[in-house]
Amino acid sequence: MNRQVLLSLLVCFGVVCAFGSERAQIIVAKDGSGTFRTIQDALNSIPKNNGQNIIILIKRGTYNEKVYVERSFVTLVGEDRDSTRIVFAELRENWAKTHNNSDWGSAVVNIDSTVTDLTLANLTVYNNYGSLYNTPKHQFAIRGKGTRIILLNCNVIADGNDTISLWNRDNGMYYHANCSFEGWVDYVCPRGWCYITDSKFYGHNLSASIWHDGSHNKDQKFVIRYSSFDGVPNFPLGRHHSDAQIFLLDCIFSRTMADRPFYLPVSPNAKVWKWGARHYFYNCHREGGDYEWFKDNLSEAEGAPSQDQVTATWTFGGKWDPEETMPAVLPFVFQPKPRDGSYSNPTENMIARWVPSRNATVHLVYFGKSGSPEFVASQKENTFKIGALEPKTTYYWRIDEIADRDTVQGPVWHFTTR
Repeated sequence: MNRQVLLSLLVCFGVVCAFGSERAQIIVAKDGSGTFRTIQDALNSIPKNNGQNIIILIKRGTYNEKVYVERSFVTLVGEDRDSTRIVFAELRENWAKTHNNSDWGSAVVNIDSTVTDLTLANLTVYNNYGSLYNTPKHQFAIRGKGTRIILLNCNVIADGNDTISLWNRDNGMYYHANCSFEGWVDYVCPRGWCYITDSKFYGHNLSASIWHDGSHNKDQKFVIRYSSFDGVPNFPLGRHHSDAQIFLLDCIFSRTMADRPFYLPVSPNAKVWKWGARHYFYNCHREGGDYEWFKDNLSEAEGAPSQDQVTATWTFGGKWDPEETMPAVLPFVFQPKPRDGSYSNPTENMIARWVPSRNATVHLVYFGKSGSPEFVASQKENTFKIGALEPKTTYYWRIDEIADRDTVQGPVWHFTTR
C-alpha cells in the first residue's frame, strides 16, 4: 500500500496523519515531497461526507490551477502567505460562453453551494487575466455559495471586478481577518452576512470598492472593523444595487478616497432600497480630513448597538461564533483577546485568549507594564486569567510557543484599561 492510499484511508477514519511535527493531514508540494502535487488532487482525496476539519498544507510555490472545493470542513493553509500562490487567468464572460452561462468554474477558487466550514489561510489567490490581456472586466479570484467560510491572513487579488464574490444570499455567513483585498469595481461584494476585521482594501476603479446584497433578510449585515481603505485618486467607497446594511467601525480611509457616500447605481439591475439607506459608521477617519457623510451614526442602526456590541457573533445574529470556534491552522499565534490596541478594557475578571499555531504544544505567557513583558506562566491552555489591573493603564503581553523542539516568539500586543 503506497503512502497516498494509506493517507486517504486515515482521513476516512478521521485519523490525524502528521508529517514529522507538522499537524496537517495532507501536504501538497509541487516537487513531490508531499502527499500530492496539486491542490485539486488533495481535495478530491477527502471523502464526500467528511464531517471534521481536514488541514491541507500547501508548500511554497505558484500553483497554476483552478480549484474546485466540494468538500466541507476543510482548511487550505499555505506555508507562506506571499510565496504560496494559487494563480489562474480566467475571464467570467469567456467561461460563460462555453459553459451555458454558468459561473461554476469561473473563479480561481470555486466553492460549491453545499460547502460549509471552509477555511483559506496564509496564502495568495490571484486571478491575473487582466494583466495578461489588458482588461478590468469581471474576473473572480474566489467565488461561491457556501456558508461559514473563513479567510485568515490571505491576499485576494484580481485584475478586474468582483475579486471575492461569496454569493449565498439565503444563509451565507463569511468571516475574514488580517487579509488584503485588491481589484476593480465591487471587488469585495458579499451577499448575506459578512464580518471583516484588521484587513486592507485597495481599489483601482472609480465606481466602488465594496458592495453588499442584504435583500433577502433585513438582518443581513456587512461589517468591517479595524481596517484601512486605499486606492487610485478619487476612488469611491461603495455602492449596492439592492437593499444592504453596511457597518464600518474604526476604519482609516486614505486621502485619495472620493467625497461620495454609498449610492444606488444607475443600472437596469438596480432596485429601490425598500429598507432605506442603512450605512453606519463609528470612529472612522480619513487622512487629510473627514467627510460629513461618515460621521458617527451607529446609534441610528436598528437596536442602537454600542461599538462594543458590534462583534462577529453579533453580525451573525448569534448563529455562528467564528472567533471562538476557529481551528488552529496558522503557523503562528493569532487573534489575541483583548485585541491589540484596544483601549476600553475592564480592570477585573479579564481572561486573555488567543488562537494557537497548529503545531504548538506549550504556550509561554509574558505579561507586564513595559514593552518587554515578563515571563509569567508555561501552560498548554490557550487562555490566561489576568489578575486585578490598574485603571487607565497600558499593559503588554505576548505568547511564545513551543513547537517540536523550537520556540517560536510571538509579537508583543498591548491594551489599555478604562
